[in-house]
Amino acid sequence: MLPTYVPGERLTAIRRWRRVKVGDVVVVRDPQVPERWIIKRCVRKEGPLLDLQGDNPEASTDSRHFGLVPQKDVRWIVLHERTR
Repeated sequence: MLPTYVPGERLTAIRRWRRVKVGDVVVVRDPQVPERWIIKRCVRKEGPLLDLQGDNPEASTDSRHFGLVPQKDVRWIVLHERTR
């Protein structure tokens, strides 16, 4: 999620308590490598499915590679973004 977050940065995220909104940053298991967690931004919703993308599209593996993700698979929502 560079440039928004850098490796090692601590984030505040809580278990999903509401539906994901476009613009939310979420934590979900990587559909391609299930033992890994990924952080992505929801850029579009299609019913119960989410289009997740990284903030650095040239270096991101996201819905363009693994397809739409069911909203129920989102475990956490990041509460705030760092301000620069």
